[in-house]
Amino acid sequence: MEALSIKIKIGDREYPMRVDPEDEERIRQAGRMLNEEIQRYRQSYNTTDKQDLLAVVAFDAFLEKLEYQTQQADTEKVIVDKIGRLNQLINQAMS
Repeated sequence: MEALSIKIKIGDREYPMRVDPEDEERIRQAGRMLNEEIQRYRQSYNTTDKQDLLAVVAFDAFLEKLEYQTQQADTEKVIVDKIGRLNQLINQAMS
């Protein structure tokens, strides 16, 4: 499949991109979400400095990513612990 040429507007700038057709909607949605966050911070902090707005949006995105990774690691640990316990029970039952 051939890549599509699209433009994504972030803030007041357009960025040309070449994307796989199956990724196009997800990329456009990410652009919309980013612009919504920029607008939300613009209203919340009453600033129009684009660099500040993008920095705060990026910072928040990485905080969310770190929280997700921590939750995922915690969940994986619980799963591994439960599988270990099940293996113990199975081994005991087979003995």
